[in-house]
Amino acid sequence: MRGIRKGFPGVQALDGVDLELYSGEVLALLGENGAGKSTLIKVIGGAHLPDDGTMQIEGRSDPIHSPQDSLKAGIGIIYQEFNLVPALTASENIFLGQEPSRLSFIPRSEERQKTLKLFDRIGAEIDPGKLCSQLSVAEQQLVEIAKALSQNARIIVMDEPTAALTPREVEGLLKVVRELRTQGIGIIYISHRLDEIDAIADRVTILRDGTHVATMEKSNFDREQMIALMVGRNLEKEFPYRQSVAGEVRLSVRNLTRGSCVKDVSFDLKAGEIVGLTGLVGAGRTETARLIFGADRMDSGSIDLDGKRLSVRSPRDAIRNGICLLTEDRKGQGLVLGQTVQENFGLPNLGDFSGHFLISSSRESEAFSGYVDKMRIKISGHSQSAGTLSGGNQQKVVLAKWLQRNSEVIIFDEPTRGIDVGAKFEIYQLIHVLAEQGKAILMISSELPEILGMSDRIIVMNEGRVAGEIDDCSEVTQEDIMKLATGSEEIAA
Repeated sequence: MRGIRKGFPGVQALDGVDLELYSGEVLALLGENGAGKSTLIKVIGGAHLPDDGTMQIEGRSDPIHSPQDSLKAGIGIIYQEFNLVPALTASENIFLGQEPSRLSFIPRSEERQKTLKLFDRIGAEIDPGKLCSQLSVAEQQLVEIAKALSQNARIIVMDEPTAALTPREVEGLLKVVRELRTQGIGIIYISHRLDEIDAIADRVTILRDGTHVATMEKSNFDREQMIALMVGRNLEKEFPYRQSVAGEVRLSVRNLTRGSCVKDVSFDLKAGEIVGLTGLVGAGRTETARLIFGADRMDSGSIDLDGKRLSVRSPRDAIRNGICLLTEDRKGQGLVLGQTVQENFGLPNLGDFSGHFLISSSRESEAFSGYVDKMRIKISGHSQSAGTLSGGNQQKVVLAKWLQRNSEVIIFDEPTRGIDVGAKFEIYQLIHVLAEQGKAILMISSELPEILGMSDRIIVMNEGRVAGEIDDCSEVTQEDIMKLATGSEEIAA
């Protein structure tokens, strides 16, 4: 790709971007949200037509005007949101639109055999006849890869392929990527997780503000250099430094139980401290947070705030008592994407801005402006739709609405999922500021470097129970946490 330009009203998304991909290599495409990565892959996939520039595939300049042209050119795009039909089987999804037919009949046995060969090629053990709605996220990812291979793709683009995968599933996917590389396929790999880039990339291309900043062999990049090039400034560390000073116990959870998901969970949160809650997916982390927030009913147990026993039967009760939850799925549960950012900010705070049954938009706007400035939320205006914001700015809007409620206990569930490194650092800084104000912070994360880099204490869950609690995080390793998370050890050393 040479000199690719693409503009939208008021935005120059790509400004003369160059990109080269070789057969049998993994090229990591990095950049902050809004850097132009998604626009570039949509140009590659034929979803966007460039305003200027050229693209050649194996020396040919055949124009790509549509996704069909892209497929014919041997390009397979695996977007973050899968393009699978849940009600169809794995085999039917793979060959959808390209079914071999005889006398208007589709030979299902032939489809099944072809599917098994594709799965064998990538080392996948999936029943071709299983509905995609019954497959795990990792299995659906493999179906997408098999679908691309069925169309003889020689170039595969993966956009945040591990965003919803467990660590074990991530390793399985990386193994598949390595196998595809040995088969001569060129792979463009987009991820905010720099550990994966270290593990899989041969070269790295970095975009910033729609321009090509650098391309280099991965062995010539260290993590600090990559971050600095992505954000356009030096970050001294991936995680900001904070001197922890924990105060009195604010939230006390005792013997929290709900079915087989949460079993006899007890812990304390102190003023001014950040407690990391981790474990494998399915360990009961989110379920515990939902019980504290009143989104689910507990079978037994108690919750005390500042020494006072709470009756939390609904999120309304939790919010009224100063407990808030920033959900893992901010798009589905944290925001109303079709509403404006100001309306989202105001939703839990209507009492602050209403009088005589009318909402004062001016008072709401004034309050929101304060958070926009203080938290550096990047928006075009208060009427911008929440669904058009980057992940980092969406997270800031969610946090702003809870800060307006003056919440004292703040639960972050996967606070930086799908957020670029620059925005991550800002979210970390905001969490530190909240802790310094005496808030009690519970941070749930699957990313062990994040848990180690941000936590004053760490609670590890396994199969619904607290497997161990780590008070001194200075000497603990990721391996120590994984031993607890997998049930290999009963208590923390």
